[in-house]
Amino acid sequence: MVAHDDAEEARVPGGRFDVIPAVDVLDGRVVRLMHGDYDRVTVYADDPIRQARTWIDHGASLVHVVDLAGARSGEPDRGLWERMAAAGISFQVGGGIRTAELARAALDAGAARVVLGTAAVWDPEILAAVGSPGAVVAAVDVRNGRATGAGWLDEGKALDEVLDGLASVGCGRLLVTGIGSDGTMAGPELDLTARVVIDGRFAVIASGGVGNLGDLRAVASLGCEGAIVGRALYEGAFTLGDALGVRS
Repeated sequence: MVAHDDAEEARVPGGRFDVIPAVDVLDGRVVRLMHGDYDRVTVYADDPIRQARTWIDHGASLVHVVDLAGARSGEPDRGLWERMAAAGISFQVGGGIRTAELARAALDAGAARVVLGTAAVWDPEILAAVGSPGAVVAAVDVRNGRATGAGWLDEGKALDEVLDGLASVGCGRLLVTGIGSDGTMAGPELDLTARVVIDGRFAVIASGGVGNLGDLRAVASLGCEGAIVGRALYEGAFTLGDALGVRS
């Protein structure tokens, strides 16, 4: 398992800004969804392990792996974790990880970080129960001011309530996604991201809507420690090398 970085360090202006390529997996293929809709799927590659390895070989320090079937069913594919680790890939993983036991299993399988979504929204105590605070990321996926879980299929909870719950259990790192912009390349939801950064209690990784290098610079300027980038990389809007040149 790779060493876990300090969430506070990344918030220093002018410091490191991590660009984290997304590898979303559905039916064994690398895909992207539009607005989180499982009926609006674009397939980009047939081998998630090879794709993740490519991003690492091109300079990424971490890959964001999402088991989309697991996110919907609550039953993640543990074999995916093991194959990523066996290939020497540094990755954070999410999708269907809703218990402390599953989170620990993902870390034991070789994940650098584990991303909990539904658990973060509905039962933040689970994050504390994992026992590795530096390796836990709470996914806060927001639509119309409400943070959702269960593969973005439930009604969610008020964002402020979710943030307070996460802070109360000592969660230090959030992955903040504007569902309405996810997969669109139409620009990130900067007001949402800024709201969470300004809260001041969390290191923030932004996700959703990045379509050009200007979008990445805008996210970095807010004080985020990094951003997830998916469709823009797969469709060649910019190279990973260019993205890695963005600094906060």
